[in-house]
Amino acid sequence: MPLPLFALFLAAFAFGTTEFVIAGILPDVAVGLGVSIPFAGYLVSGYALGVAVGAPLLTVATRNVARRTILIILTIAFCLGQVACALAPDFATMLAVRVATAVAHGAYFGIAMVVAVGLVPEAYRGRAVSIILAGLTVSNVIGVPAGAAIGGLWGWRATFWAMTLIGIVALVAIWALIPQTRNEAQKSGNLGREVRVLGRQQVWTSLIMMLALMIGQMVPFTYITPLLREVTGLDAMVIPWVLLLNGVGATLGVFIGGRLSDWKLMPSLIVMLGVQAVILAILYLVSPYPVPMTVTIVVWGALNFAIGAPIQARILTWTADAPGLASSLIPSGFNVGIAIAAVIGASLLDNGYGYRSLPVLGAVALALACLLAILSSAREKQSGVSPPQAAAMM
Repeated sequence: MPLPLFALFLAAFAFGTTEFVIAGILPDVAVGLGVSIPFAGYLVSGYALGVAVGAPLLTVATRNVARRTILIILTIAFCLGQVACALAPDFATMLAVRVATAVAHGAYFGIAMVVAVGLVPEAYRGRAVSIILAGLTVSNVIGVPAGAAIGGLWGWRATFWAMTLIGIVALVAIWALIPQTRNEAQKSGNLGREVRVLGRQQVWTSLIMMLALMIGQMVPFTYITPLLREVTGLDAMVIPWVLLLNGVGATLGVFIGGRLSDWKLMPSLIVMLGVQAVILAILYLVSPYPVPMTVTIVVWGALNFAIGAPIQARILTWTADAPGLASSLIPSGFNVGIAIAAVIGASLLDNGYGYRSLPVLGAVALALACLLAILSSAREKQSGVSPPQAAAMM
């Protein structure tokens, strides 16, 4: 891994951990701040809202600032946010700080992906994107369990102090390893072009595919623990190990998806979307059987993140001449998908559908995404239009 990409990976790991670790320490946070556990859950949804809404706004507001400078500022904001969470005296303060950190999170991932693809030759763009995504998957495999363990040993506030230290290391790495180049800042007056590139069919269809992917992933995954407990019949002590295997699969999938993006982007994407629809159907069929269910969950996790890399690489490729706003919509799209999935899943369960039915909806969403990818690819070939030339990527 090139050292500049490692710096971007490290900060991605830090942001990913602070987003998801709250689930592992939520009961302790609720007690510490004097609220109920369900009410403390707004710390999760508030963070997702901050990413979805704040990232594009912050990206547009800072479009005339050098990207390296913005990365440094956002990482500093992350560190200050962790300190503020560790010291938060009440729930309102904690929520406000989490939302503010989420805005920095969303802007970071959008800008980091643009910087990452600018650090490598065009043939390696997919792998560069996959390294940033790997920060999220590794945060789930390593960061979240470690953060929860620290909270269990020394209290939940210690988790945020530990996150502060990781943020400082990431800040030093970005400062030292991300090169300062000439003409880093985007030219003023480019907002109109930033908006116009979203109208390219390769861009808006990819954003729709991203939403479908997140619905297919998060509708079942949000309720994976009760699904494994009540339908598969796994013991509560076994479930974390199954989720760990899912995370390992996701980490492998990120790098597989990156390589496939660099090889044959659209054919790979179409095949993976179709296979994932089949895997979700299999998930429904094998859910009562522990061993087949575990194997399927690992494959499902790998494909979820393998698909993410080519979708994002495609967006960045077709917005290379004006990537700022479009890149910020990538983390926004993921988090909007998470929010939609939570609502859909809750609605299905409230209307009497069981946990086992959730993968079926995911299969439908992925099948529709596969069809959209086929149509988009065919239209792209018919038009004969080539991707735009990249502007100054740093």
